[in-house]
Amino acid sequence: MARPEVEWIGGAIHLADSVLWFDSPRRRALSFVSHAHGDHIARHERVIATDATAQLMAERLGGLDQVLTVPYDQPFDVGPLRLTLFPAGHILGSAQLLVVRAGRRIAYTGDLCLSPGLTAEPASVVPCDVLVIEATFGHPRFRFPPRTAALEQVEGFVRDCLARDESPILLAYALGKSQEVIRHLGEQGLTLRADDRICDISRIYERAGCPMPPVTRFRGDLGPGEVLILPPHRARTPSVRRLPRRRSAVLTGWAVDESTRYRFHADAAIPLSDHADFDQLLRYVEESGAREIYTVHGYCEPLARELCRRGIRARPLDAGRQLELF
Repeated sequence: MARPEVEWIGGAIHLADSVLWFDSPRRRALSFVSHAHGDHIARHERVIATDATAQLMAERLGGLDQVLTVPYDQPFDVGPLRLTLFPAGHILGSAQLLVVRAGRRIAYTGDLCLSPGLTAEPASVVPCDVLVIEATFGHPRFRFPPRTAALEQVEGFVRDCLARDESPILLAYALGKSQEVIRHLGEQGLTLRADDRICDISRIYERAGCPMPPVTRFRGDLGPGEVLILPPHRARTPSVRRLPRRRSAVLTGWAVDESTRYRFHADAAIPLSDHADFDQLLRYVEESGAREIYTVHGYCEPLARELCRRGIRARPLDAGRQLELF
């Protein structure tokens, strides 16, 4: 069997016979960074990313070495490789990468979402021959409601709390999910407070060209009619636990599992996700036209099995050859 064009080395994805890595969690000579979530970034010698991702990376890592910031849909060359970034729809600045080498089109999605959002560029499906696709929710049980319906459910939770004179607390990841919620609730006229990091990231969104409604920093108190937005790990801090009549909802794709609200010590769990669900992943693969699929992260084995059942050559990239599902 011919050597794969992409390979899994030391917990990271590498383009075979090249210097290029994809979202490597360890420092590399050259890595494409699809977006600025902590599990996709590192202080590489050279980075390829969108401008928004570079700004968000700098907020987390401080000054970076060499960053090549690239607009979407504009091809450029790195040695013998022709590269193009396409929007991924996950968070602001998130990107997919298409590599063309010797006529072969190799696409890497990173985290993606095909449902239109309020704060991320709409995703494209990238036509390709070889596809490396993130499978975070690659299991049939993960099917999400439309993004608009989930946001309406969030707003309904908040307004129900306020009608009962309760303090609504929304638990959402600081980068991406929080800005989506701020944008929706702010546009509905609600008064918002948030953790410092959420506020700092929201200001970066504004500088990167994504307008954000006003949000005030949380300093331990919550006034009548105000909504508090926090990262999940901040939910049980003393200042939050002192709030009277508080009621919390965690916002995550994992909410399709009934145990989620208990894991996050929340009163409710709402399936608002910035990832593709199972059906979207299958749709992406089919529309890409790829005939060779590598699934990575999350539920990569169930997704690969379903693709094989549909007659598409697929396997988890990090599985040994004895586990190939061709």
